[in-house]
Amino acid sequence: MRRNSYYWRKLHSLLGVIPLGGFIIVHVLTNYQAFERGPEGFANGVHFINSLPLLPVLEIFGIYLPILFHGMYGLYMAYQSNINPGQYTYSRNRAFTMQRITGVLTFIFVFWHLYNTRFQVYMGNITHEELGSTMHQIATNPAYFVVYVIGVLSAVFHFSNGIWAFLISWGITISPRAQKISSYICMIVFVLVSALFILALVAFTGDEFKVTTGFAFTWTDIG
Repeated sequence: MRRNSYYWRKLHSLLGVIPLGGFIIVHVLTNYQAFERGPEGFANGVHFINSLPLLPVLEIFGIYLPILFHGMYGLYMAYQSNINPGQYTYSRNRAFTMQRITGVLTFIFVFWHLYNTRFQVYMGNITHEELGSTMHQIATNPAYFVVYVIGVLSAVFHFSNGIWAFLISWGITISPRAQKISSYICMIVFVLVSALFILALVAFTGDEFKVTTGFAFTWTDIG
């Protein structure tokens, strides 16, 4: 039983970096186009992703199933963990606690975000061209804006701290010096990716993202 748990944890760690890490990076680079190039740049990024060959297969096996497994097994590990911040003395122990907390928050946030955006496209409520105005409605709602900031910070922390744990778990950073260097690199990743996401979110508040054609979906539809 313990041997099986070891391999499940290895797979959980691997899927947290590959391919889910790639999903986060592609996501942030696409959204950042909203800040750097406005609605046209964001629309071009969305068009590029949706023009990829075998996209449904990539989404199912490269995003949804890995997210589902990583999230469900992560919730199982969080349930098994004795999380008590008061008993942790060292920063890495606190990071372990935060990894569990942000894992739960990220799991909820990612599926909520997918429902608000990608699944609305699947259900025919919006088109790919209207994702910019969908994000505009989200970003201009103060409550949703705060939720998205919390969700983004949780997801990016979970990802960047997960890289640090992954490098140790897979025997890449063995020495204390290597682990210390990797912790600095992961901290930089957290700050940089978080900043790009938040800049994109701020960009979506601009009135230039308000213009749509035939936009039928409103936030009152989901309360």
